[in-house]
Amino acid sequence: MQTHMRQEINEIPEAVARLLDQSGAELAAAGRALRERDPAFLVTIARGSSDHAATFIKYAIELTTGRPIASLGPSLASIYHAPMKLAGGASIAISQSGKSPDIVAMAQAATDAGALSIALTNTLQSPIADASSHAVDIQAGPELAVAATKSYFNSIVAGLAVLAEWVDDDALRSALRDLPTVCRKAVALEWNDLAGQLGDAESLFMLGRGPALAIASEAALKFKETSNMHAEAYSSAEVLHGPVALVDYRFPVVAFAARDAAEGSAVEIADGLADKGALSFVTSANARRANALPFVATGHPLTDALCLILPFYGFVEAWSRSRGFNPDAPAALKKVTETK
Repeated sequence: MQTHMRQEINEIPEAVARLLDQSGAELAAAGRALRERDPAFLVTIARGSSDHAATFIKYAIELTTGRPIASLGPSLASIYHAPMKLAGGASIAISQSGKSPDIVAMAQAATDAGALSIALTNTLQSPIADASSHAVDIQAGPELAVAATKSYFNSIVAGLAVLAEWVDDDALRSALRDLPTVCRKAVALEWNDLAGQLGDAESLFMLGRGPALAIASEAALKFKETSNMHAEAYSSAEVLHGPVALVDYRFPVVAFAARDAAEGSAVEIADGLADKGALSFVTSANARRANALPFVATGHPLTDALCLILPFYGFVEAWSRSRGFNPDAPAALKKVTETK
């Protein structure tokens, strides 16, 4: 019998199609509002997997529009009650439940401070929707496993769809229309080589650059959540500034490389770590010494990076079970964390 987590991974292609079909009006409205506001800057508001989705969206917007984006700590509103000055800017808040008190408080504070505020949520009738100028139902559907998969993926797709409308990007729109088909291929991939070589490893590094860094961060979190395994995410450049000292013989490293301007440098670093004796893996066909992991090339650098998480999700669900854990119900975790 499949776990809820595996079922939800398999549902991602349909969830993406549902989002693009059923939330099209809200996505377009949020994109038009950004075009009209022409914000000088943006801020994001999120925690956990949603914060990793926000990081992906940050890179996508900065690469596409040149607008800088900063992540706001929700405690600025919920604990410190610090007044914000966000006139001329925009905010993107992401929350699956739509009711985490600190996220809602920061979203409301952003709206009150003059930001054009957008909420991406899996629960449209929710406090975060009420606190925002525009709310988008990410249409992930019920997610029973504690470890988020569908909601993470669809939050990013929603952010990319809003971006495509904002800047009138036909290439990105086309890539998003193709995404359900591409996702079906990516979900079916298996990372058996990684599973076969990890053995009794207790710690590993996940690397990425640009949007792929958000994928590495999400992957590291999923190792912790589902398998009680220590994993840290680093920029594939930043890892050389200190953390590389921990990489010794057969220390596992997974580098997430998309078909974008950073692929060459990510592969170079993965190969270099393999030369040091690390158990190095990379999602690229250009590796010289590192082990190549299967991936699906989407034809667009942003959706290419996003789809790297799909075979990883399948891998980590199976890895968790192989270690005797239940990926649906990690110890000491619950689905909605209501931080104040």
